[in-house]
Amino acid sequence: MIKTDMHLHTCYSHGKNTPFEMHAAAEKAGLGIIGFTEHSPRPAGFDYTHEYREKLSAHLDTYVREVLNLKNSARKSPHGCQVLFGMEIDWLEGEEDFIRQACSAYDFDYLIGSVHFLHHWGFDDGNQPWLDATSQECEKYYEDYFLAWHGMLASGFFQVAAHPDLIKIHSVHTFQKWLEKPRALELIHVCLTTLRDSGMAMEVSSAGLRKPCAEIYPAPQIMKMAASLDLPVSFASDAHCVNDVGHAFPELARYAHAHGLDKIALFDHGTIFIQSF
Repeated sequence: MIKTDMHLHTCYSHGKNTPFEMHAAAEKAGLGIIGFTEHSPRPAGFDYTHEYREKLSAHLDTYVREVLNLKNSARKSPHGCQVLFGMEIDWLEGEEDFIRQACSAYDFDYLIGSVHFLHHWGFDDGNQPWLDATSQECEKYYEDYFLAWHGMLASGFFQVAAHPDLIKIHSVHTFQKWLEKPRALELIHVCLTTLRDSGMAMEVSSAGLRKPCAEIYPAPQIMKMAASLDLPVSFASDAHCVNDVGHAFPELARYAHAHGLDKIALFDHGTIFIQSF
């Protein structure tokens, strides 16, 4: 049984609940460890239709204070759900100095790296661009995504690689066909090898089950490749409300074991610890 949920958001970005409420939901779900990984503010120009940057920036110190208070309180109750303090930081090409500063802004237990933008396009911000795209255009987006993902993995900034194939969110059937091509698998293998060599963990996330792709992140072909490289994993719901915490974790456990992945990663101030689950 999975007892750790390493990717949670709160009401201080585009989530619905406070850190306290998310922690209470984790305890109710029987989790032993959760990691709060609120988004880091992005620079102007990397924008969503419903942008939450100003809200996040205004309340970031409050988020940090509340999570650290929860972490300290949880330590006094060793049989309760323990708390790790992290952040999800977007990899934005050409913004390495900005990212470096975000990574060092607080004393994090761990950092999640993710790619949501291709250049200045938030590719998960609605499905219309994907409906308008040809198969060839979609395949170019997939390749651009994994090239950007590789840059994130090689940066040395992060401990966890979030939702590895998020790019499939609005075009899963076209993505599945692309994965059958040798060039696609070669590119992803290079990425996962870099992930391993960077000492990172690969996130396995149930969030995709709640998204239009209706599929766990990452896809089976990527899971199989990760197992061949003996990658440690980090389990995540990517929860944005209390009902998402620990979502579909029995299914995640079966999925990971079916592909031979049995090493889970935990963190303490940037140091990774590996154990079986």
